[in-house]
Amino acid sequence: MKKPHPLLAALFAVGLATQAHAGAAKTTYPVVFAHGMAGFDNILGYDYWGDDYGMFVGDSCQFAEIGCNEDIDGGQQSFVAQVQPFQTSEVRGLDLANDVEGYLASVGATRVNLIGHSQGGLDIRKAAKVLYTRKGYTVVSVAVSVSSPHRGSPVAKYILDLKPGVTSVVATLAKYYGDIVYQAGNDAYAGAKQLVHNDYSSTDGVTTGTKAFNVNNPIDSRYASRYVSLLTAQNGVNVNPALWLLSEFIYDIDGDGYCLEDCDNDGAAGKGDGYANETDDDGLVGINSQQMGYRLKYSESALGFDYVGTDSNVPYMGNINTPSASSQMTSMSSVIIQDHMDVVGVGPDTFDEPEFYAAIFDYIAAYD
Repeated sequence: MKKPHPLLAALFAVGLATQAHAGAAKTTYPVVFAHGMAGFDNILGYDYWGDDYGMFVGDSCQFAEIGCNEDIDGGQQSFVAQVQPFQTSEVRGLDLANDVEGYLASVGATRVNLIGHSQGGLDIRKAAKVLYTRKGYTVVSVAVSVSSPHRGSPVAKYILDLKPGVTSVVATLAKYYGDIVYQAGNDAYAGAKQLVHNDYSSTDGVTTGTKAFNVNNPIDSRYASRYVSLLTAQNGVNVNPALWLLSEFIYDIDGDGYCLEDCDNDGAAGKGDGYANETDDDGLVGINSQQMGYRLKYSESALGFDYVGTDSNVPYMGNINTPSASSQMTSMSSVIIQDHMDVVGVGPDTFDEPEFYAAIFDYIAAYD
């Protein structure tokens, strides 16, 4: 929770104002967090789904507890799922569905809300479909994606193409993420192919890529009652050093041009607008790849609680492979100026992760 304005602090001291408690309403159904590629407990040494100091953003405060998220309701239920760090979203989404089923049984709930970051935003669509198929009803209430490559990432194709600065897919990922790449069940090559829009290899006997995944796991009201997304982009200020080096010396994404297919063969649907060195990506994913369903707007407040609402300036995207308007791929409306890692606790930076996710919880509570 942000510190109150000095004037408010003075009012609290003399008893003329009342300190607010949790800013977010409690959701009807539990919230499950789905991590991106390479994640679970941490990513690049930082706690995934944490603030800069390792506090889980979904940890509600109990009596006299410290080191918890004061901005969410004390009765809020939330859980972090664990799937294979390096795999396709077909595999990871199935793992996620299994985790969700087990969690729901443990808390006695029948439905769930899902928040997925990066590849986790694809995983939640697969999980929602699997859960519907198993249960025969809509298990997922609100599905929220954050910084997700729904139409592919140019960085994934750059790595797979073994372009300058990349020696091999597995070796490169192992350099950044360590031995986790080699753990049983992981397939870093398959995971990278998942995040290229078109099928990367026509000779390997399996069709991969976001285009095929979107056909198999579409936005469908049977699978989730509401699909929403939050988009991120960077502007060169407070950028994670690894992402800054990537854009300055290896590859800078041109991620805000309109095209239904991957017209410039960079690995993501769209073609860029010809200017890569601008605020059109978050270091790993272009803005033309990130919208799913409704685009959400995140508003920070210096005096009160942050707010998340639906952005009415950009149309609802019901078919991820076929956007109904160019603005869904090119508009900067409501894009959060943070890099790909900032929003899950990889810092240090000035971004307030606990209040950001509290605002998302509050939004979910209005619809679940």
